[in-house]
Amino acid sequence: MQLDLNLLTALDALLEEGSVSGAAARLHVTSPAMSRSLGRIRKATGDQILVRTGRSMVPTTRALAMRAEVHALVQQANHLLSAQQELDLAALERVFTVRWHDALTAACGTTLIGAVHRLAPGVRLRLSAESGTDDAELRRGEVDLESSAGAPTLPDIRHRLVGRDRLIVAVRPGHPLTEGPLSLARYAAAEHVTVSRRGSLSDPIDDALTAHGLERRVVAAGPTAAFALQLALDTDLVVTLPDAVTRTARDRLGLVSLSPPLPLPDVPLYLLWHQRYDDDRAHSWLRDLATETVRALFTPPTTS
Repeated sequence: MQLDLNLLTALDALLEEGSVSGAAARLHVTSPAMSRSLGRIRKATGDQILVRTGRSMVPTTRALAMRAEVHALVQQANHLLSAQQELDLAALERVFTVRWHDALTAACGTTLIGAVHRLAPGVRLRLSAESGTDDAELRRGEVDLESSAGAPTLPDIRHRLVGRDRLIVAVRPGHPLTEGPLSLARYAAAEHVTVSRRGSLSDPIDDALTAHGLERRVVAAGPTAAFALQLALDTDLVVTLPDAVTRTARDRLGLVSLSPPLPLPDVPLYLLWHQRYDDDRAHSWLRDLATETVRALFTPPTTS
């Protein structure tokens, strides 16, 4: 049996107004058209819905029983198909999955969670680690917001550049490289650790050194920036990594930061999401808040 769902709107108006003419005026249709709709409703339900008593019409027992449910269905349909309403953060209940580089999570994950909880107490954040391989979790909707050092190539993945980070050299206090100027030759001769979730022992720094006819010795690859920084603190290994997103961690460990002795390209930082969330007001709020939180890392600290 095929039902015309427009009949729900007509039924709601009939039950609210208690008359054909009143329902017709409410829906801006003619009385004959509303009479035809009432006839179709009676046929579909097997009930008179409205019966005449003197000069007025009254609902049947079944009509009274279904009135509240019909009205609720019509309201839900209007809400579903109408333009999005203003976002009510206080009433918002949702779980977002944010997958960021470990250094970015360590640098501002606490700030983001605190801001979300303060503004929208019903929202829960799930911060997940980067996977070791590329996958389609953004496209499948399993991840809502992701960080990346490169712009996406897929047309359905949106991106926003939130900052550009410079590279910095981190070593333990008393490291030989802290004694005297850091020359290119001394930097290349030191033993290094890379940060790579795939365990790569080389990165663009090696290409920059090759252009100068030099080669460094990478003796270890760490899966996270936190691991590489701890390794640099405990050994003579040198780690070169983005400045802004690791500044708090370096300061906490008491590491010494040095400027690289050769020009290195800045590291861009993008936030990525799937196009399905372009018009999602809750998601738009989250990515704007995340953007504001991350960009604060690139604001130069004020001095008194």
